[in-house]
Amino acid sequence: MTSTTTVSETPGAKPAAPRAAKTPGGGLGRYILIRALLIIPTVFILVTLVFVLMRTTGDPITAALGGRLTADQLQERIAAAGYDRPLIVQYLEYLGQIATGNFGTTISDNRPVVEVLVTYGGATLELAFYSLIVAFLIGIPFGLVAAYFRDKGQDAVLRVFAILCYATPVFFAGMILKLIFSVWLKVLPVAGRASTGAELQMQFLPNPTGLYTIDAIRTGNPAVLADVLAHAVLPSIALGLLTAGVFLRLVRTNVIGTLSTDYVDAARSRGVGEYRLVRTHAYRPALIPIITVIGLQIALLLGGAVLTETTFEWKGLGFMLAEYLQARDFVAVQGIVALLAVIVALTNFVVDILAALIDPRVRY
Repeated sequence: MTSTTTVSETPGAKPAAPRAAKTPGGGLGRYILIRALLIIPTVFILVTLVFVLMRTTGDPITAALGGRLTADQLQERIAAAGYDRPLIVQYLEYLGQIATGNFGTTISDNRPVVEVLVTYGGATLELAFYSLIVAFLIGIPFGLVAAYFRDKGQDAVLRVFAILCYATPVFFAGMILKLIFSVWLKVLPVAGRASTGAELQMQFLPNPTGLYTIDAIRTGNPAVLADVLAHAVLPSIALGLLTAGVFLRLVRTNVIGTLSTDYVDAARSRGVGEYRLVRTHAYRPALIPIITVIGLQIALLLGGAVLTETTFEWKGLGFMLAEYLQARDFVAVQGIVALLAVIVALTNFVVDILAALIDPRVRY
């Protein structure tokens, strides 16, 4: 006789609660929140470093006006500006001003720093945008070509070209471009953002944006737009080549790595040609590292904008930063560098989000 054991539920016992399903996108939301919160300490550290470094040579009044005023006049100006107070007091007041959007007043030309940022910020952003386009148009296609002709003559030439791109100083590349296309060939303007006539037409626009491309379109005159774009060609190429070399090497390396993966080998075994493998199977995975380093390249572009704008007299924040450094106007320098720090931090935040959306592995 077979005995059957019956397992009964314990009276009053509650059934085990089902495990909560993981909310789709929860990891992404947490990642975005963390990256957003990291903007605050990043900007805080950069602003603090700029403040401390600017004070290592003394107060801004003495640095800018020393030698042009008597000792009594200089001391009076220092006291009026509050630079005779303890450094920690000045620092806390400076942080409070930045929190309210007040970056102070320039010493050399007595202009609100916010006005300088608004007036010249558009020019720098426009130059960085055009330079990034040049970097994409040169770096990505050439990187694919180098990967396709791996270890052949074409690959060697493009690798040398990439090294020259990011190793050549921006100001030297700018001078060479000006010599060839402006002095010898006379096909492109040598300096400036637009000709005098085009600038006059844009100045009469209601509420000009400071972005010459947009303002030129608003004039409705194709000649003005052509003039603005012609002035942007050489500065954009000089600055864009700096990043194009990085993109070229990065695309080449990642495409070659993708071509050695199992799914590409499977496609190759089915008779898929190498050109199609590069164009279809290896292209998109190779773009993910490009997106992740765009934030760093934006910082590189903004740093290179100082030399590029000075070389081409492109009156943006980089050009004004060089002018204020020469005038030892540290108040203006602090404001410009603080704005550039905010732009870099926000750009890195956007790039991190895009990278997480494209590659889910980024946020885990």
